[in-house]
Amino acid sequence: MASAEEEPRNCVVCGDRATGYHFHALTCEGCKGFFRRTASKSIVRTCSFAGSCEVSKAQRRHCPACRLQKCLSAGMKKDMILSAEALALRRAKQAQQRAERAPPQLSEEQKELVQILLEAHTRHVGTMFDQFVQFRPPAHLFIHYQPMSTLAPGLPLLKHFADISTFMVQQVIKFTKDLPIFRSLPVEDQISLLKGAALEICHIALNTTFCLQTHNFLCGPLRYTIDDGAHVGFQGEFLDLLLRFHENLRRLELQEPAYVLLAAVALFSPGPGNTVQRPLPTPVCPSRLPTLQTGLGLLTEKRSTSCKRCWP
Repeated sequence: MASAEEEPRNCVVCGDRATGYHFHALTCEGCKGFFRRTASKSIVRTCSFAGSCEVSKAQRRHCPACRLQKCLSAGMKKDMILSAEALALRRAKQAQQRAERAPPQLSEEQKELVQILLEAHTRHVGTMFDQFVQFRPPAHLFIHYQPMSTLAPGLPLLKHFADISTFMVQQVIKFTKDLPIFRSLPVEDQISLLKGAALEICHIALNTTFCLQTHNFLCGPLRYTIDDGAHVGFQGEFLDLLLRFHENLRRLELQEPAYVLLAAVALFSPGPGNTVQRPLPTPVCPSRLPTLQTGLGLLTEKRSTSCKRCWP
């Protein structure tokens, strides 16, 4: 059986289906509009039948005077009627709020830019972690390795870290060189942007391999830990910040397209490491950043303030 709240409610003026409280009374849309149009006018309305007309859904149009009187008797208030200007302002504000809630849409040109980013990322960054195994990794890095002693990894681990770091930066450079908007910049600006963003882009991409449960980075058959970073000389404060960054970013559960756009935003966003001494060409970066940020917003359901630069 339906509850009382689920049962249809009737207009207190004419008995039609009510749509809510309007001007302090439960009414239908018809009586709401009638009261707004009629009560605000200074015209005195009279009934030809001494105010005895029936006001029902079928008869409500026959006598405006009786209908207005019944509206007032039901509790509808004239002082709650907005002026035409105030009503137009409220409707405009409501339309603006609806537009702000609606997800933005990318233009065809913006979609093309995003597609270029995705293809470049797939070619140069998407599979680079599976290639770490080519750089003579120490045996303990293999996922199925069974440790034979408790000795800390030595020089081979440091050499391996140096090789894969160089390789990642090279792949990031290849990724950026495949972007027409990046190639259109002066060479000195390209170098400056890469200096400021290469490390960030590497770690944004590396986050796709991070396991929240174990805090390991799973790169093909290899498994890296924060302890490996400590063994090669990274300081604890840096590693703590790095771990916090990867935890916060991974919790967003982003898909690959969002990672790619996040990397592009990092590339074209001036940061502390950017050494450009003059403004970037205005037709390039400022006009493209909103596209990248809009695309990122479309692909990201959750937002967090945690995904900021968090390393020294």
